[in-house]
Amino acid sequence: MKIYVVKRGDSVYRISRAFGVPAAAIIAANQLQNPDVLSVGQALVIPTGATGADTHTGREIVVNGYMTNAADSTLLETLPYLTFLSPFSYRTDPQGNLTPTFEVDTGFSAGERAANLMTVTNLRAQGGFSSDIAHTVLTDQTAQDTLLSKIESTLVQGGYYGVNLDFEYVYPFDRESYNGFLRRLTDRMHQIGAIVVTALAPKVSDDQQGLLYTAHDYAFHGQTADYVVLMTYEWGYTYGPAMAVAPLNMVRRVLEYAVSAMPAGKILMGVPNYGYDWTLPFVQGTAARPLTNLRAVTLAGEVKAAIQFDAAAQSPFFRYYDTAGKQHEVWFEDARSLRAKYELVTEYGLGGISFWNLNSLFRTNFSVLQSLYSVEKVLP
Repeated sequence: MKIYVVKRGDSVYRISRAFGVPAAAIIAANQLQNPDVLSVGQALVIPTGATGADTHTGREIVVNGYMTNAADSTLLETLPYLTFLSPFSYRTDPQGNLTPTFEVDTGFSAGERAANLMTVTNLRAQGGFSSDIAHTVLTDQTAQDTLLSKIESTLVQGGYYGVNLDFEYVYPFDRESYNGFLRRLTDRMHQIGAIVVTALAPKVSDDQQGLLYTAHDYAFHGQTADYVVLMTYEWGYTYGPAMAVAPLNMVRRVLEYAVSAMPAGKILMGVPNYGYDWTLPFVQGTAARPLTNLRAVTLAGEVKAAIQFDAAAQSPFFRYYDTAGKQHEVWFEDARSLRAKYELVTEYGLGGISFWNLNSLFRTNFSVLQSLYSVEKVLP
């Protein structure tokens, strides 16, 4: 696989001739909705081989992918590149009950040899993570016993390979209670042959303050859980100023701390599968518009914007004016930014990566991934 950055005057036909790769292969690999419209600065994956087929060249890594809602056709293309599929499937309440967020066909992905992980969250019914729900189930013995029993019975009945625990915005004073619950959960899951994965906020030190960070004990989770997902994204977020979602320089800071606190082989680095469109100038309280990586490129073509690439963040972006005369700034992921992130897996000796989220198909993700690594499979 090669990465080619579009220049003025380029066309798919011209690029196809230059690399000796069928135009159809380039169009398919990059999901070009309108092959006649390319944006200056757009990064294209150029498949290798006469037919455009890529093969891996590196070691096996673990790949997890979260899903909140995806079409079967998207899943069918995605599952071969996953070790674990983590549907955002269950939320708990103060009594320790489990409520499915949406129906999950666990047999579907198992048939494609991706093992399902049962994701358990402290989300409210109306959305948003609840510190109070987490506090109750972490400190009330009856609620915790109920939750553990329900996790085990649901896991066994659903044929899940393990649990992916995503408790966010846990009160700082509940840090030790969270550790104690994780220990109980892991002991119980290991007794039935299941694994435990936890999702942690992107910290740069153990004593980092803030509701999102303090209760996430890197050393304890790294010692206790089978894998740890680092949520290395959302520096650029819905209600913040325009910037890269996962700037490489910031991701590096998190990894530097993480590998000092836990076994590197347990770490799954978070990789975003989306971008944002901000209206400028940024005003506190206003919201950016989320968009897929494919939509970002299409939008650049529609507004005739040249795509730029930030060297420090290792991320693409562009600016444009809408019909009302307001300026916008868009940050997203492309082949270059993904390759830069994936190479960190080798640099830091990580266990693998974890996508948030896989609702939209972005073949570039998998083309770049497959050129660097093969995916570990745990199902026969």
